[in-house]
Amino acid sequence: MNHAVAAGPHGSVSRETSESHGGTPLADQLADETRRRLALDQAVLPLPEATRVFTISNQKGGVGKTTSAVNLAAALARAGARVLVVDLDPQGNASTALGVDHRSELQSVYEVLVSDLPIADVVQPSTEHENLDCVPATIHLAGAEIELVSLVAREQRLRRALDAHLAAMEHPYDYVFIDCPPSLGLLTINAFVAAREVLIPIQCEYYALEGLSQLLSNIELIERHLNPELRLTTILLTMYDSRTNLAQQVAQEVRDHFPTQTLDTIIPRSVRVSEAPSYGQSVISYDFASTGSLSYREAAAEIAWRGTRNASEQKESD
Repeated sequence: MNHAVAAGPHGSVSRETSESHGGTPLADQLADETRRRLALDQAVLPLPEATRVFTISNQKGGVGKTTSAVNLAAALARAGARVLVVDLDPQGNASTALGVDHRSELQSVYEVLVSDLPIADVVQPSTEHENLDCVPATIHLAGAEIELVSLVAREQRLRRALDAHLAAMEHPYDYVFIDCPPSLGLLTINAFVAAREVLIPIQCEYYALEGLSQLLSNIELIERHLNPELRLTTILLTMYDSRTNLAQQVAQEVRDHFPTQTLDTIIPRSVRVSEAPSYGQSVISYDFASTGSLSYREAAAEIAWRGTRNASEQKESD
């Protein structure tokens, strides 16, 4: 049994299930992916009325935070949205994957946080797509946690810089993705305060939910004391291996705990997804036809349609 994507109501992309019709497993998979690509190619993704600012966070390392930030951003940019990625991880992996220079002598998000430099002075176009920009991170960001401690409004510094940048733009970005380090320090707190939505990648492996309760309680604290607009809106299942019962059990457990936040789309384990950053590309540019590329495009489409639906529901409740 394969997962497929079909154009839903109003052109949305939604998951459905297709049965095997007697072909080989490989033939069934190829047919399934062809249907999903066709549905995506035909769908026109809606653009949000106001900029949607996501922080992509999980204090566990290796769960696909940076990979998800880069590939979702690239997918949405290709679909016509204007997207900014803010690299808040001292390793600078998102900057690398987006083909953006982040040598130590260059100005970066570090100067934005510590020296109040405007984002407009450090933002760079990504080689990935003309609709995609990046605020790079340099190694100097590793010391920012200590330097921020003594600064006024230390938790608000990214929020103020980002809000000022968006307000000054004639055509603001449709999406901003903030890629966090795998910790819950001041950099991550700045990301939570700057964002309106939290996206948590969860790998479909043992201990996947370990530490998640701590992350959720931190989000709740930020919401209560620093950013009342913050909401956990999106959970993305990553590194899914359909051959294992464990992956299926973890996916079901996450869906049971977070039925409304968990995307229908699942990101499979993929060699192409892992290879792409070393070439300074997203998997969507590196191998557009790959299963990993298709899955991230589907996840981006789902995020776009969910945002439109949530916005209309919010208007009705108001």
